[in-house]
Amino acid sequence: MIRLILADDHAIIRDGIKALLADVPDFDVVGLVGNGQELLERLADTPADVVLMDLNMPVMSGFDALPVLRERFPEVRVLVLSMLDHEKYVHQVLEAGAMGYVLKNAGKDEIVYAIRTVAAGRPFLCTELGIGVLHKLVQNPSSSAPAGKKATDLSNRETEVLRLIAEGMTNAEIADKLFTSKRTIETHRQNIIEKTNAKNTAALIKYAMENGLLA
Repeated sequence: MIRLILADDHAIIRDGIKALLADVPDFDVVGLVGNGQELLERLADTPADVVLMDLNMPVMSGFDALPVLRERFPEVRVLVLSMLDHEKYVHQVLEAGAMGYVLKNAGKDEIVYAIRTVAAGRPFLCTELGIGVLHKLVQNPSSSAPAGKKATDLSNRETEVLRLIAEGMTNAEIADKLFTSKRTIETHRQNIIEKTNAKNTAALIKYAMENGLLA
């Protein structure tokens, strides 16, 4: 069971996310808070595995709460859920210890996958941000590629899944297209990450591009 605390200053957002995740059997929302100060106080007496946290909040913002949270509760994983899509904010919070970053316009499947990924201790960057980073990489071809194996070391199915990831499809959409289960696609995705040493969606897309898999 993954225990979640949702931190957002808008009650409608908190309630909406809680309702969205209500039918996910391995999720348990154990707290709803409206700012960073309330979050730290709740964590003091409520064990949690993942905090789903907004950045712009009154009293104490997510930016300010994150370093304190990482110092006091290092075992808690932080997944930022924000409308801020500029790379400087993404870089800032990841450097401060957040495990992942998802935009609020992400779909349920991507949010669920992001929570599970972060809970497992793996970094996550949502597809939209990953594609944005890809454009930056295209404009800066001197950037180094992930130091992983060659594309030929991926199985045919893994190569197919990687192409679809690079097209911006979610795990559920890929599963539907390939007539398989979402869990199978999650397994393929993790195998691809391990084989390529790509740490997030942006790096996977860059890998696909540099290995000629997007043609």
